[in-house]
Amino acid sequence: MDAEQKISDKFNENTPEQFQWFPRDRYGVFIHWGPYAVIGRGEQVLFREHLNQEEYERMAGNWNPSAFNARVWAEIFQKAGFRYGCLTTRHHDGYCLWDTATTNYSSMRQAPGRDFVGEYCSAMRERGLKVGLYYSWCDWRVPAYYEGPRDNPKGWDDMKTYIHTQVEELCTKYGKIDYFFFDGVWPRNARDLGSRELVEKMRIWQPGIMINNRLGFDTDPAQLLGHGGGSDEGDFGTPEHLVNPEERLWESNQVSCWRWWGYHRGERWKSTEELLDILCRCASSGGNLIMNVGAGPDGSLPEEFIEKALRVGRWLELNGEAVYGNDGGSLTEALTYGYQTIRGNKLYLIFRFWDKEKKFRLADLTSEVASVSELSTGKELSFYKKGDDLEIVMPDGFGDMDLFPVICITCKERPKTNIWGSQRNWEGNPVRVAEWARKRWEKNGFFSFQKD
Repeated sequence: MDAEQKISDKFNENTPEQFQWFPRDRYGVFIHWGPYAVIGRGEQVLFREHLNQEEYERMAGNWNPSAFNARVWAEIFQKAGFRYGCLTTRHHDGYCLWDTATTNYSSMRQAPGRDFVGEYCSAMRERGLKVGLYYSWCDWRVPAYYEGPRDNPKGWDDMKTYIHTQVEELCTKYGKIDYFFFDGVWPRNARDLGSRELVEKMRIWQPGIMINNRLGFDTDPAQLLGHGGGSDEGDFGTPEHLVNPEERLWESNQVSCWRWWGYHRGERWKSTEELLDILCRCASSGGNLIMNVGAGPDGSLPEEFIEKALRVGRWLELNGEAVYGNDGGSLTEALTYGYQTIRGNKLYLIFRFWDKEKKFRLADLTSEVASVSELSTGKELSFYKKGDDLEIVMPDGFGDMDLFPVICITCKERPKTNIWGSQRNWEGNPVRVAEWARKRWEKNGFFSFQKD
């Protein structure tokens, strides 16, 4: 494993070997896609608008996305800097994107006559991208899922068999699956679903597979709806629409538009800067980002997404060292200008903006500094270290580049900080704040400083 791919000490120590690709790769793409794209009001339109089930099924059966080309998708994903992907094999509407023996409500048995999951898996591997699959526990067409095993024992047994068989198909028909994302557990729990037993089988079918935390271990409906779950639930956490660090591997699930995961004709798009900001925030907090796109009804990716994703990809070509394979690294107070990440003995300063000052002061860095450079150009920068303060002479035009400029500080050891770096503004031991304030207080008390 070369220097570009080496994972930081934190993940070498705490992350099982088979999962170390996850913090190394950091950035994935989520694809929500199904016949709901034809309606164009998001992936939950059938349920949220209580549409007629039979009319929806007729529409879905006729859906034939002739423009879908998994190789085009994978090429775009690779250029955009994504390292892994996750495709919705079956969302809550029940339509399956693979050749399943459990139902004829699938892309293979209906109008397309194609196994979209198989095409996706092959195309992703051709581009060297990790393969992830999404699967919904629930199916809005099946009353037994909502009645449950007590009120409909026979119906529930059939539903449970349906679920387990479909997961087995997905885990045994398409080669190596790196990542599996369950969803839609409400209102069932792990006991109903047999999720513990199913996960044990999945680890036999797919040794090394990463499985997310939406398994129903927590029976509190509020926790289930909040996509919660304890650290014993799955291999990684999945905060949705927010960045919420956990004391284990975690991945923020975000949309590239304002709200919806599935294609929505009227949706607004987040700016490229906002997408990159979310990525850098996740990286600086020690987590992954999976950014969603809702593919269109014809199977193409929206042009707005492609343009923004490729801009982020070009930034990653120059600055990806500050994102991939780091272990977070909000080492010192960084919010004044942006974010920090650490890998090995390097500290990266990711500037969301710059105010054209000639010098930059980084406080509370106790490690000895060997060099400072602008990451995208490799240009060496002058610096001066006094105590725990590092002063950097900023290059002309810094901050004029497209998106966020990055400075790389190479230390003679893994970067370390003092108490002000390890304890931030509104946390930690307040004694340090009292000692800092005392220097002024002992001279002037409640009075302000007076000029001579």
